[in-house]
Amino acid sequence: MSILDRYIIVEVIKHFAMVLIAGTGIYLVVDFFENVDNFLAAGLTVMRMLQFLQLKLPLITAQITPVGILLAVLITFGLMNKNNEIIALKSGGMSVYSLIRPIFYVGLFSTIFLFLISEIMVPLTIAKANDIYRVEVKKYTQTRGVKDIWFKSHRCIVFISYFNPKKNTISGVTLNFFDARFRLQRRVDAVEGQFQQGRWVLHDIMEQELNENSGTYDTRFIEKNVENIDFMPEDLQRVAKKSEEMSFKELLRYIQDVESEGYDATPYRVDLHGKFALPLACLIVCLIGAGITVRKVNRHGLSVNIALGIVVIFLYWIVHSFCLSLGHGGMLPPVVAAWMSNFIFACFAVYSLLNAE
Repeated sequence: MSILDRYIIVEVIKHFAMVLIAGTGIYLVVDFFENVDNFLAAGLTVMRMLQFLQLKLPLITAQITPVGILLAVLITFGLMNKNNEIIALKSGGMSVYSLIRPIFYVGLFSTIFLFLISEIMVPLTIAKANDIYRVEVKKYTQTRGVKDIWFKSHRCIVFISYFNPKKNTISGVTLNFFDARFRLQRRVDAVEGQFQQGRWVLHDIMEQELNENSGTYDTRFIEKNVENIDFMPEDLQRVAKKSEEMSFKELLRYIQDVESEGYDATPYRVDLHGKFALPLACLIVCLIGAGITVRKVNRHGLSVNIALGIVVIFLYWIVHSFCLSLGHGGMLPPVVAAWMSNFIFACFAVYSLLNAE
């Protein structure tokens, strides 16, 4: 590795650390003031909230890394442009691709770093943070996950075999209604349910109701019925185990378990591919940033380059989120939904690099 390569890599890492610290600080301050009232209302101390924020640090780092690495590349080359260092290197006969080589190394390293932190640290810490907020702050007592959920409401105990958090549908539903003496009055078993117009609509129902005269349960079958259950999809989403709380292997086993029982795991398959697609975005945005700043004609100042970088990362998040939404809804195959944004911006990176000389 040449002296120039080491110099550029050190400068990018230094600026990345500065951006990461600043971005994390802003994120934590905003998160603190958004949640401090909820923690105090739940009788928790500020120290407990600081522990909660500390557990969120790996997730915050993972979210900021693509933005930080792009801004670091733009700042590094922007300062080199400002000090005429790039012009001097080009005048000495150096190709711009020699300047891009260390950026490729940085992008590759940041991709591996983001994958490892998302695979090892984030699942452990964010699960604990979510449990603090769910159990200690919101006082939810439901079981955790999207499979085999037990949910207690007023004189009713609900069992849900599977909850699809993207479509707000429930499958394998059992409702047990009790009277004041906790005697089972009515049981409803449904194949599936969907939340429509503020109410749960159940399909393919078997209903058993207590006959007060005989003391037995009368059974009847109903194709469709509306049940007044006092929990919302948002309540189930709070207890649903999220993809970021699972490593790749855990998520894969989770998908296989869900699909083996005949349920649709498409949203989780999209997130599974996303675990590889998102880290690779670090390499792509690094090359885009290099292409923007080292091209032959670059009259833009440092602030303009940073603004362009923010626009690029903003557009990436829009396209990526849109494609993921299409994948979660089943309109795109999981592989296409997760990798489409990377393909589009990789093409843009190649175009910008080809025009950089």
